[in-house]
Order: sequence, then structure tokens, then C-alpha cells
Amino acid sequence: MFNILAIPGQISLVLFFALLVMKIWALADAAVRPTEAFPAADKQTKVFWLVLLGVAVVLDLVFRGSPLSITGLLGTVAAAVYLAGVRPAVKEASGRGRRSGGNDGPYGPW
Repeated sequence: MFNILAIPGQISLVLFFALLVMKIWALADAAVRPTEAFPAADKQTKVFWLVLLGVAVVLDLVFRGSPLSITGLLGTVAAAVYLAGVRPAVKEASGRGRRSGGNDGPYGPW
């Protein structure tokens, strides 16, 4: 039988797991980036991001509450800042993601 009252709980659970996966992805990505690429990109250190993102993941796993809790929101913001701002800069500073062709124009290869 379909229970309409269970839908908000199911949506919250799906949102929780989606945001947890995003935080784990950000943590894993920060772990594989070279340490010297963070200062080269003028960003916080690798240890800073690993601790911040690691705490966010652990808090989500220990206090598996609402994705809209203060700890859940802070962890989500930290992961979003890393993935949207830090990751592209560190990726470029480390040399990964660049094309290895000599015919690169301003908008890609030609």
C-alpha cells in the first residue's frame, strides 16, 4: 500500500546519500592531487582540505541526520567550494587536464 506520509522521509534519505557521495568524491579527489599544486594554485593546503572534507564525511556518517542540519549544510558547502573552485585550479596547476598538443588555440585544438 502506498503511504503518502513516507515520501518526505524517502526524499530526505535520497538527498542525504547524494550529498554524502559528493563529499566522498571531493575528499577522494583532494587526496589524489599533488601537495605542491595547492599553493601553486593559490589555494589552502592539501592538509586543510583533507581535514575539512574528512570531518564533513565523518560527521555525515556518525550523525546521519537531516541533510539540512547545520553540520550537513556546512559539509555540503565545503565540498561544493572544493569541487567548483579549488579542484579546477589545482587540476590546472598540477598540469593534469591540459591537452598535450602543440596546436592548441584559445578555444581548444585547431
